[in-house]
Amino acid sequence: MSDGLKIATIGGGSSYTPELIEGFINRISTLPVSDIYLVDIEEGKEKLEIVAGLAERMVKRAGVNIKIHPTLNRREAIEGADFVTTQFRVGLLDARARDERIPLKYGCIGQETTGAGGFAKALRTIPVILDICRDIEELSPDAWLINFTNPSGIITETVLKHTKVKCIGLCNVPITMRYGIADVLGVEADRIYIEYVGLNHLVWGRRVYLDGKDITEMLIEGIANRDLSEFPYEKEFLKSLKMIPCPYHRYYYNTDEMLKEELEAAEGEGTRAEVVKKIEKDLFEKYKDTNLDVKPEELSKRGGAHYSEAACMLIESIYTDKKDIQPVNTLNNGAISDLPDNVVIETNCVIDSQGAHPINIGHIPQEIRGLIQVVKAYEELTIEAGVYGDYDRALQALAIHPLVKSAKKARMILEDILKENRDYLPQFVERLS
Repeated sequence: MSDGLKIATIGGGSSYTPELIEGFINRISTLPVSDIYLVDIEEGKEKLEIVAGLAERMVKRAGVNIKIHPTLNRREAIEGADFVTTQFRVGLLDARARDERIPLKYGCIGQETTGAGGFAKALRTIPVILDICRDIEELSPDAWLINFTNPSGIITETVLKHTKVKCIGLCNVPITMRYGIADVLGVEADRIYIEYVGLNHLVWGRRVYLDGKDITEMLIEGIANRDLSEFPYEKEFLKSLKMIPCPYHRYYYNTDEMLKEELEAAEGEGTRAEVVKKIEKDLFEKYKDTNLDVKPEELSKRGGAHYSEAACMLIESIYTDKKDIQPVNTLNNGAISDLPDNVVIETNCVIDSQGAHPINIGHIPQEIRGLIQVVKAYEELTIEAGVYGDYDRALQALAIHPLVKSAKKARMILEDILKENRDYLPQFVERLS
């Protein structure tokens, strides 16, 4: 092993991996990565080999001295790692498709990271992330875990509450919001600063600044009077909110319309998971091309835009003790007065070698306080259900989620989730036996 940084990427056979490789290549002068271990499971071996081949060609083309190590041996990858990144999907896309279809059966939103679908994904993911963390505690206790695995806020909070691992959660939604606003305004993204407040996939831009000047009201007025697919809300609603919603707010603010769209899609081209399966199949055919040595443009359709920028920027800032400001998922620690200190929020933080330090927010606006608090309570219950296999907590989590809103539906959805995922839920083994 060389003197450079060792990165272990769990879920290395993901179609997103070329994004990450590109990010490390672009930052090689400030982030001296020497070894990247791409880890996957036996079922993902073929994809892992294809992705590793492309990664090696990308590194060679760039002329950088980074060695790519594809492996099915997770412990080998984690041992001595400086940073561990997680981007895995337990049960693969078939499980995601079930997550999306089960709630639809009962007239509820079927989405992979929020509502009942996100709940199912969390239950499958929690035992695996805890297992990974046991390896990190043993083999690289000083490593930073950079979690991209969804639902990112729930998984990050699980790690911080139930392990000793240093962990920061990431999502590309905040950075995508910044680029989207820059695009609307026709300016460079680095001129935009957004004051983020909320949770993962439930984050608002409370204030927006252009070159240091507060343009929130002007921006909302402009957005409200334009027909923009990124902001599919009535103008009266947007103006009364006085904040910029994130893409996932469509499920909460436009529930009926989104449910109708999902039901029609499920009957037609398929759920998002089924569409993504086709996109991934086409992507991996491209990745196989031995002449391809750059990240293909088609990857942006997969939904991972700006993934490498967010992940590599965070790793670089920790490594170089940069003390810049980035939106991440980390412990509240009093930043939001209306939430417990030990829960994870998504907000702007100062990033240095000691991790993420949230910038104080104080009380959150009344317009969003209730929604944040109930979704956070759902997340806390989901974590307890996922860690301990607690059926009662699981049922209560689903029953209070705004996208379920029915105790009876919650019970039926939960029974289906447990039955359909029995192979991935060791914590519920007694219930399922």
